[in-house]
Formats: sequence, structure tokens, C-alpha cells
Amino acid sequence: MTSDAAPLPLPGPRYARFSRRLKAILLDWMLAMALLFGALTVASNTQSDTLARTLGVSVVVILLLYEPMLVWRTGGTLGHFWTNLRVVDDRGGNLSFAKALARFAIKSVLGWYSFLAMTATRRNQAVHDLLTHSTVQIRNPAKAHPGQFVTERSADDPAMPSRWRRALVTAAYLVLGVLFYFGVLAALLRVGLLSRACLNRDMCSGGDRIVDFTTAVAFLLMIAVIIGMGWRGRLPGARKA
Repeated sequence: MTSDAAPLPLPGPRYARFSRRLKAILLDWMLAMALLFGALTVASNTQSDTLARTLGVSVVVILLLYEPMLVWRTGGTLGHFWTNLRVVDDRGGNLSFAKALARFAIKSVLGWYSFLAMTATRRNQAVHDLLTHSTVQIRNPAKAHPGQFVTERSADDPAMPSRWRRALVTAAYLVLGVLFYFGVLAALLRVGLLSRACLNRDMCSGGDRIVDFTTAVAFLLMIAVIIGMGWRGRLPGARKA
């Protein structure tokens, strides 16, 4: 016998998955590209050096302040709004402007590597979230699907190995992962799927770009899996006997 009762709402905040955050990043990137191409079009059509310089400075200022200002004032960028996300301070509410600016600066410096920490944190936090004591959550839970978020993971199981053991085992696997990555690059060079000019001097053909991008993405995914499994004590050597 089936029940028509609605499922009970999940307790606690809903923390965004990487796929949801990636969609927000891509939307903001498209806005930035539209702004850049629009400014270039206007500058080239007017043929005014003064206007071109003014537009150039304005675009740089807008791109630098776009995320910090919106995260501070509204809890997220337009990409966050369109994907039903919000950046939340651990103390509640929006981040201060200083924290929002620091968060943007850290994310800009670390790039995609910042997101590798998400697999090892209880609230799906990237490095720039951890360092600014913030999380990215679902803005309106009523509009979210279960595949878009996670709830807070449980704290360390008492039966789990110590943090030092997990950290050392994870570091060992990361070293092996890097060596494996370089081995894959060497194999690609030998079979001619990747050129030395691309690898050493960044002079890449279209095929080189595809191969290089694919291997880089696969490497990042491998590192993320190692970090996540290692910190949860699921790697061989990290588990207690």
C-alpha cells in the first residue's frame, strides 16, 4: 500500500554540490565575457582612446568588485541567484565586505584547486570557504532537488583512524597520483597524442588542447577522490585493521 504523504523535510542547511556551484561559476563567466566583448565592441567602433581607457578601467573595476559586492550585499552573484544558491557566513547572514573580498581573492589565486577540499569537508566547503568561515547553501529549499545539495556529514567516527594517519596515507596516495599523472603524460608523448611543443612551450594544436584539457580534468578528479576517500578513512592503509 502506497502513501500519498509528502516526505518530511530534511533538517539543517542544504550545502551545494560542486555541480551546482560549477553551473553558477559558468553563468558568471558568461556574464563577464559578455561585458568584455561589449566593451571591446564599443571601444573599437568609437575609435576614441579616451573612451577606450575609461571603458577598460571600468570593466576591470566591475570584474574585481562584482562578486565581493554582491556576496556582501545580497548573499551571492547573479550566477548564485540563477542556481538558487547563497553564500552564508558561519555566524549567520551575509559575509562582510572584507570577508567577501578575501574569499574572492583566495578563490582567484587557487582556482579549481580550491574546490578539491570539498570532498573532505562535512559541509562541502572549498578552501576559500574554509578560510573565510563560510558555506554555499541552497537559497530556497522548496525549489531544490536532492541531487543539488548534501546535508552536513557526520563527525569523525571514533573507530576511524587518527587524523595524522589519514593525512599521511592521503599524502602518500597524492604523491602516487602525481607520479601516475606524469607517467600518463609520458605515454601520451610516446604514442604521439601529445606534442612536446605543447607540453614544454605551450605551442599546442587543437588535438593537443583536447588531450591536455582531458588529462588535466581527469587528474583533478583523481586528486579530489583521493582527498575525499583518504580523509574519510576509505583508502587502503588508512583503515584500521
